[in-house]
Amino acid sequence: MTSRPHYRLYNEDAFSWLSRRKARSVHAIVTDPPYGIVEFLPDQLDKRRNGNGGIWRLPMAYDGVQRSPLPRFTVLTSSDHVRIADFHSRLATHAYRVLVPGAHVIVASQVILSHLVTSGFVSAGFQIRGQVARIVKTLRGGDRPKGAHKRFADLSVSPRSCWEPWLVFRKPCEGTVRNNLKKWGTGALRRPEPDKPFSDLIPSSPARGAERTIAPHPSLKPQAFMRQLVWASLPLGKGVILDPFMGAGSTVAAAAYFGYYCIGIETDAEYFTLAVAAIPALAALQPNGSNSPSCPTTRRS
Repeated sequence: MTSRPHYRLYNEDAFSWLSRRKARSVHAIVTDPPYGIVEFLPDQLDKRRNGNGGIWRLPMAYDGVQRSPLPRFTVLTSSDHVRIADFHSRLATHAYRVLVPGAHVIVASQVILSHLVTSGFVSAGFQIRGQVARIVKTLRGGDRPKGAHKRFADLSVSPRSCWEPWLVFRKPCEGTVRNNLKKWGTGALRRPEPDKPFSDLIPSSPARGAERTIAPHPSLKPQAFMRQLVWASLPLGKGVILDPFMGAGSTVAAAAYFGYYCIGIETDAEYFTLAVAAIPALAALQPNGSNSPSCPTTRRS
């Protein structure tokens, strides 16, 4: 375990930690879990680190630049889909218990898997509150048929993916939103500015440059984007944010930037060590895009 004034980090299994956490003690969850579960199993991570592929597509260099591997969710089997549904059902059940009434969950997903996530959270009792479209036009897709790209040059086997869904759920309030805010400090989403509501459409380039150097994690999300989600998740700027799948710590760093208290959990020892070192540097970063009208720029609380 690692502790700092604004966060506490645990190197352990998220479900084990959640099972011990006191009920109604967390005010928001902002997390980027393993989309397809399979890609972050130990054997698949070893294959990625050794350059052996597995579910991770190892692309050729493009325009002289070596692209990062991405998992191939189209190769998942029906049993993998069952595993994904069960995983998110367990997560939602644990989350419902530890969250206070009115607390939001903002969870990353993937367009062909998001229905499995939604089903798990709704079955656990959460309300669907929408989804945030992270516009990121470097995602893959739109490929021509494999082995027949010349013959069928005018076809694509799937749409070119240009956005990433972040699903928004809320544990039901106790009574009205107004009363819930008074009692628990939750039930709404914080505006970035008084005259601008939190938006469900956020342009967001991938983490690059200094961020990628600080935290070379395969699923690193940029601070300019994460700070918008984290800011919105605590309507009164008070409470505990949880990221049960911390990775390199982008959620924790965004919370630390605003002085919010955050708990991060990561089961992979290598990524946990990376997060411990990366979070202070990410929190101190002033990334490109963070001065957009949708993102608070000061550490106000």
